[in-house]
Amino acid sequence: MTLKGLMQDSQLNIGSIFDRLRTIYSDSQIISPERRMSYGEFAERVLRLATVLRDLGVGPGDRVGSFAFNSARHLELYYAVPLIGAVLHTINVRLSSEQIVYIVDHAEDAVVFYDGVVSERIEELAPQFSTVRRLIAMGEGPADLGHDDQDSLIAGASPAVDLPDVDENAACGLCYTSGTTGMPKGVLYSHRAQWLHAMSFNMADHMGLTQMDRVLPVVPLFHAAGWGIPYAAPFTGADLVFHGPDNSPGTVGKVIDEEGVTIAAGVPTVWKELLPLLRSGDVKAASLNRLMVGGAAVPRSLIEAYEGFDVDLIQAWGMTETSPLVCLSRPRRHHRGLSNDELLDVRAKTGTIFSGIEMRICASDGSVVEWDGKQVGEIEVRGPWIAAAYYEDETSDDKFHDGWLRTGDMATVEPDGYFKIVDRAKDLVKSGGEWISSVDLEGALLAHPQVRDAAVVGVPSKKWDERPVAIIVADGAGIPTLESLRDFLAPSFPKWWLPDDVVIVEEIPKTSVGKIDKKTIRVQLADVELP
Repeated sequence: MTLKGLMQDSQLNIGSIFDRLRTIYSDSQIISPERRMSYGEFAERVLRLATVLRDLGVGPGDRVGSFAFNSARHLELYYAVPLIGAVLHTINVRLSSEQIVYIVDHAEDAVVFYDGVVSERIEELAPQFSTVRRLIAMGEGPADLGHDDQDSLIAGASPAVDLPDVDENAACGLCYTSGTTGMPKGVLYSHRAQWLHAMSFNMADHMGLTQMDRVLPVVPLFHAAGWGIPYAAPFTGADLVFHGPDNSPGTVGKVIDEEGVTIAAGVPTVWKELLPLLRSGDVKAASLNRLMVGGAAVPRSLIEAYEGFDVDLIQAWGMTETSPLVCLSRPRRHHRGLSNDELLDVRAKTGTIFSGIEMRICASDGSVVEWDGKQVGEIEVRGPWIAAAYYEDETSDDKFHDGWLRTGDMATVEPDGYFKIVDRAKDLVKSGGEWISSVDLEGALLAHPQVRDAAVVGVPSKKWDERPVAIIVADGAGIPTLESLRDFLAPSFPKWWLPDDVVIVEEIPKTSVGKIDKKTIRVQLADVELP
C-alpha cells in the first residue's frame, strides 16, 4: 500500500549544486593563478565546456581524465563532466609512469585534459595510452604538443542548454588509490555520494563552511576528490582560492595573506613547513582561522604551535574509498572544562565519525570490539559515501565484507564514539607480543628541537620479534643521538616503547600523496642490525 502525503522526490546530483552556485551564489569568487572570476562567470564557462565535451564525442558514462594541479580550469571539469552524465577521472600526476598508463587504460579514458606545466610528461606518456582519443591542453607549458586548449575551445562554444537531470546513483567521479601495495585501485564516486558528503562536510560540528569563508585547498584536486572541497565550498557559496602547481611554503603563505583565506586544507608537512614563516612574520595569516589537516596523523605539537597564532588546526580522516572524509576531531560538549593541555590531547585524537556514517572496530578474528577506549581493533565503516567494491577489480574482495569497508587502520574507541587511530595495521610494531604505535612515536619525535621530520618502523628482532627504529631528518640545529631521543620520549611512553636505534637521513621517502612511504623505508633498512 502506497501512503499519500510523502515527500517530493528529487535527484541529489552535481547539477543541483551547480544550479545553486550559478544562481544563489553567483557573486561568490574563484581566485586562481590564471584568472579571477565570479561563480556566475565560472558557471558560464562550465556550460560552454559541457558543449565542448559533447562535441568531442563524450557521452553518459564515458570517462574523461584530468592530469592537472589546482586551478579554476581543473574545477571546471569537476562540474562540466558530471553535468553531461560522464565521469571525471582525476589522475594523480605524482604516480609512476607505469601506474599512470595502467590507470588511464584501466579507466578507459576517452579524453584527457592536461595541465600545461606537465606537458612534457604527457608527451612521454601519451603514445602508451590505448583508449585516449583526444588530448586537450589546460594552458601553455614547456612543450607545445599542438593540441587544442581548453580556453580556446570554451571561447568558441555555446553554453549547453539541455543538460539531463542525471540519476543520483550514476557515477560522477573516478579516483584511484596511491598504489603503495601494487597497482592503484579505482573507486567510483556517485552523484549522491558527493552530494551527501558535501552536506555532511558543512555541518557546524564538521567543517561548517559558510558564504563568508574563503577556502584554499592545498590538497591536490587529483587526490580523493580534493577532500570534497570542490563540491562542499560551492554548496554554501564559500569563495575558492587555488595556488596552482607551486605549493611551497612561500607561495601558500603569500596566497593566504593576499587573498584573505579563512580556511585551508592540506597534509601536516605543508603546515609544518609554513610555521617558520609565521614565526618570522614573513607570513601574517591574519585572516586564517581554521586548518583542515589529513593524510597523516597530526602531531600534538603542530596543533599547539598553530594555537599560538589563533588558528584552530582540525584533524581529518578519510580514504579514497570513503570519497573522501568520514571524521573530524572537534572537541565535544563533555570536553568542556578540560585544561588546555588536556584539550590538546583530545584534538590530537582522530575524533567523531561523520553523521551518516557507521563505524565499528573489529578484532583479528572478526569479532566486534567493545568501545572501552582500551581495546585495539581495525576500523570498519559503511554508509552512503563508502565504496562497496573497487572499480572493475575483484582481487581485493577481502577489503569489503558484510557490507563494511575494512580500512586497515587500527584504533581504540571511547564509549561515546570518540576514537583514536593508533596505526595502520601493517605499521604497528609488535614487540614481545605487545603493540607499539609508530604514529604516536612519530608525533612525539616531531616535537624534539633537533628533529625536522620523523618516521618509525619495526625491524626484526630475534628476542622481541620486532623493535622500533626511528628515522630522523635533523633540522640543522644539531644531530640528535639515540640517547637524547629516548630521554625526550621517556616521560610520555613506557620504556619498552622507546626506539632501539636511530637512523639519520637527508629526506624521508613519501608516497605520491605525501604520506610516509614505510614500504620503501623497510627496504632501505633491510640490512640494519639492532644494537
